[in-house]
Amino acid sequence: MQIKTIALAGAFLLSSAFAYAESVHLPQAIEHTKAAITHGEAGHAPILVEHAGVALTHAEASEKAEANPHTAEGIKHLNAAIDVGKKGDAAGGATHAKEALKHLELASQPKK
Repeated sequence: MQIKTIALAGAFLLSSAFAYAESVHLPQAIEHTKAAITHGEAGHAPILVEHAGVALTHAEASEKAEANPHTAEGIKHLNAAIDVGKKGDAAGGATHAKEALKHLELASQPKK
């Protein structure tokens, strides 16, 4: 009987931890994606790459906690923003970051 109780409590804590990870990481991914856009539009490709990289880390953590097609699409665009930004194309990186932002914001909406 105690083993079932412990297993049930463990499952509850684990599911809570994943929900917490998603709730913490997705807003951080959005915040850094917005910063990447701002710097990309200002022509600061290296800083765009830095913020997009941090956003990518948070988006991947959120995706690992709870898979979401919008988060996955946001990750694709963050990777593209980083690749383009590393080539010095700040405007192109900002374009990809804007697409990532759209998807990350959709992923952050409450589930119906």
